[in-house]
Amino acid sequence: MGHILTVEAALRQRMALREAGQTLVFTNGHFDLLHIGHLDYLEKARALGDALFLGLNGDTSTTRLKGAGRPLIPAAERARLLAALLPVSGVIIFEDDTADALLTALQPDIYVKGGDYAHKPLPERPTVEAYGGKVMLIDFLPGHSTSALIARIKALP
Repeated sequence: MGHILTVEAALRQRMALREAGQTLVFTNGHFDLLHIGHLDYLEKARALGDALFLGLNGDTSTTRLKGAGRPLIPAAERARLLAALLPVSGVIIFEDDTADALLTALQPDIYVKGGDYAHKPLPERPTVEAYGGKVMLIDFLPGHSTSALIARIKALP
């Protein structure tokens, strides 16, 4: 299980991983309404390296990017839930629209995003490629998304 980290603490852990010759995998997102699709994705991401850091969009950036009414779960609670998951080594809350600043600072060996980015631009790709990192896309577990879950909840009588 991981920890909720400041950027400074994440940097210290990153340096220790690098010194030990270990691979850091990084992903980011909102992870609002945690579900089995999230866990499947995180398990697949973690299997690619020795540690998995997760950049979690904070409340302000989630509202800005997802719209009014989101997030449904506050960032502090989302971070605590995610940090408790076995595949996650650390969670860093951030408020930017992209994870570029975290990627520049941490320079993970592998940057992972969902397979939906195979058909749309990945804003962080140039940042990762600039420092020599590898970008990998992981397919989602079919039929499991936060949007679909919200729609099912709204459809309840």
